[in-house]
Amino acid sequence: MSGGELTLGAVLARLEEREREITAQAEETREKITQLTTRLDELGRAAEGVRITRKTLLELPDPGPPALPAPKLPDHPAYQQITAVFTAADHPLRARQVCEAMDVAVAPNNINNVRLKLKRLAGRGILAETAPGLFTQLRP
Repeated sequence: MSGGELTLGAVLARLEEREREITAQAEETREKITQLTTRLDELGRAAEGVRITRKTLLELPDPGPPALPAPKLPDHPAYQQITAVFTAADHPLRARQVCEAMDVAVAPNNINNVRLKLKRLAGRGILAETAPGLFTQLRP
C-alpha cells in the first residue's frame, strides 16, 4: 500500500468523524429552529394583540369634536340690555341703532361706548361683526 491509499480502518474513522460533525450541526440547527419557533410564536401573539386592539378601536363610537363652552356674558347690565336688543332684532344692527333701541341718548360718546361693548361681545363669540360696524347675534 502506498501512502495515498486508505485502509478500511482509516475510511471508517473518517466516516465516524464526519458523522459526528453532521450530528453536531444537526443539533445546532434543531436548537436554532426551537429558538426561531419560540420567537415566531411570540411575534404571532404580539400581532394578534395588535389586531384585537385595532378591532376594538374601530368598534368604538366616534366622539366627534369636543363641545365648546358657551361664551360668558359680562356681568354689567349694559351687556344684558344689548343682548336683549339683539334677541329681539331680526337683522344686523349698528351701534347707533342699539343706542336707540336701549333708549340711550344718541351722542357720539354713547355710540362709541356701545360700539366698544359690541366689539367686546363679538370678540367673545356672543355677537358677530358681519361688516365693519354691523353686528348680529350668533344663532345656533
